[in-house]
Amino acid sequence: MLESLFSKDLFCIEGEKIELRLIGTYEGGDGALPFYWWNIVLKPDNIVVGKISFRIGHNYHSYFNGNIGYEVDENYRGHHYAFAACRLVLKAASYHKMEKIYLTCDHDNTASYKTIEKLGATLIEEILPPADYIYYSDDMKVHKIYELIV
Repeated sequence: MLESLFSKDLFCIEGEKIELRLIGTYEGGDGALPFYWWNIVLKPDNIVVGKISFRIGHNYHSYFNGNIGYEVDENYRGHHYAFAACRLVLKAASYHKMEKIYLTCDHDNTASYKTIEKLGATLIEEILPPADYIYYSDDMKVHKIYELIV
């Protein structure tokens, strides 16, 4: 872990109904950006309902991958936990002085693009990521690429 890059103040981020508890950090490399990775924990029951990550900075691959990645466990979907977690993660964007972030999802992932749009992000384009994208696969779907001014 890079002490100079990752802030201990972001290891646990408190919200009204949820909190983010750090699982770990990754310093990046080979085209992958450094990132924080948290559990999304429902308060006060202390139940993990999903995970969220925040990738610091921008590069060629982050345009297609986005700065935030999240997943909510199937039993807990429909309660806007992803939206609440994304709002909390914006504290990390501010801490790292990022003026904008990219958010992406598959073009047919309605729940994700509704969450992204609820955050206030603007759709830039829908595009199939190119073959030189770090996470490219032959069965990859068209991505919706959004920009959010922090």
